[in-house]
Amino acid sequence: MDKQIRHEATSADIAAAERVLGIEQTAPERALIAQAIAAQIDLARARRAVTLDDDLAPACVFEPRLPGFDMPDPGPLILPRPTLPFPGAEDDEAIAFAPASAQAAWIRAGELSAVRLTTIYFERIARLDPALGAFARLNPAALDDAAALDHRAARGDWAGPLHGVPWACKDLIDTAGIITDWGAEPFRDRLPPDDAVVVRRLRAAGAVLLGKTVVGALGYGDVWHGGRTRNPWNPDEGASGSSSGSAAAVAAGLCGFALGTETLGSIVAPAARCGAVGLRPSFGRIARTGVMPLCPSLDRIGPLCRDIADTALVLAALNGADPGDPSSRDIPFGGAAAGNPEGLRLGVLDGDFAGAECGAARWALDQLRALGVTLVRVALPKLPWESLVSVLMAEAAASFEPLTLSDRDDLLARQDEAAWPNQFRLARFLSAVDHVQLDRLRRRGMQAMADLFAEVDLLAAPFAAGPLHTLAAFTGHPCLCMPIGFTNTPPRPSAGLAAPEQAPPRPVPAALCLWGRLFDEARLLAAGHALAGRCALDLRPPLSRRGGMKGHSAG
Repeated sequence: MDKQIRHEATSADIAAAERVLGIEQTAPERALIAQAIAAQIDLARARRAVTLDDDLAPACVFEPRLPGFDMPDPGPLILPRPTLPFPGAEDDEAIAFAPASAQAAWIRAGELSAVRLTTIYFERIARLDPALGAFARLNPAALDDAAALDHRAARGDWAGPLHGVPWACKDLIDTAGIITDWGAEPFRDRLPPDDAVVVRRLRAAGAVLLGKTVVGALGYGDVWHGGRTRNPWNPDEGASGSSSGSAAAVAAGLCGFALGTETLGSIVAPAARCGAVGLRPSFGRIARTGVMPLCPSLDRIGPLCRDIADTALVLAALNGADPGDPSSRDIPFGGAAAGNPEGLRLGVLDGDFAGAECGAARWALDQLRALGVTLVRVALPKLPWESLVSVLMAEAAASFEPLTLSDRDDLLARQDEAAWPNQFRLARFLSAVDHVQLDRLRRRGMQAMADLFAEVDLLAAPFAAGPLHTLAAFTGHPCLCMPIGFTNTPPRPSAGLAAPEQAPPRPVPAALCLWGRLFDEARLLAAGHALAGRCALDLRPPLSRRGGMKGHSAG
């Protein structure tokens, strides 16, 4: 891309650039710019010649807490403690779909072993994943790791609260000795020497790594160099969002829980589509050391589970800072994640629940009212919050600038208008001045969210409805996405790929998103846990049951 072609800029060149930038100068102004711009280009090229390490963070580190922010007093962590009886050694499906907390309890009680549970999941992956495409590769040491945990258990030596529970890791997260290629052709066979911090923390908690789940190439969509991940509720459509493999694996009962990452929707979108529970924690709560850097001021790591109590259990294991991530903070995770939501104030934006497609979400609001939650009508300033997406594009383009300048972005399979290669190039045509102003708009958004949370405890919207999904990604607020019912719909497009024509509609999960105050995930999870108890859904997709789903067009 940067071919070092040198020529003197003219006023005509400046006028052409103005059309690209959406601005207009006078003729004398163009002449002055033309005289000076060569030096500016030389400075930019000199900087581009410097090799910057992939994990080198920007000097400006995003801080989501405004001056005067009152940190919630977490108190001790109180988790829901469901007492689920062991279904019997032969009921593999019931064991596979059980909450991770129940699986850990059965292992601790001696009713189940880590090896047996890991074997159940490997057998399900072999049978179901060819149609689903959730896993990129498996961990060859998983059964040995499980056996070692069983030996420890026999001695009364328990690793931690997730002892023996198998989990799946999004393929943006480094795993020592296991290929982590970010789903992208230019990074095939990339073999990290070290585990990411979150992988080390889960191992310390006793979890067994099953394998790496599919990530949309470089953290975008559900298409990678090996194909596409399907929604287990309707394999005629993709699983949506770059944590697609993790969400699909959880929803199909192929692991106890999984990790995802999110910049803008990559946890909540596949959770919504696949019927998983996705938690995007507050920005800075979980250290990202050893995770592919895409957008340093936005990227977060979070759990995908089948049970809201499990998200709290996994978050407790992941919580904390690391020196390798300047954005991470040591902020305790505590509070009553199993508390009673009665008396909470829930903010709702006008129009977010109005559509015909929002019937399940309106029903969920009725259930929250029945639980004693007070609904409060709130409003955001009418500002172009969607323009903040240009911040994301600029950060992503900077992270992968060498890919663009070397033309190795041509190796990526997706080359459409919305795909990364074109977006990386496009980001270079928005000025630095615009980006500074976008950063100021972002701060205005932080102030607007602070104003809302001065009135209410939580916010709610159906998945993908209204401005909160975009704005809260840029303000750092935590989001819980949970299934609350079903809707009958034909296949939906994702990641720039059209849905197949004339495919039949199928029942698929409908989702509600809840947002909480910064670093107040316990209150968020308590409301979600109470609502889930009212929903009482059977979240076993037809594809995941013995015999599978007949007649789909996955290929």
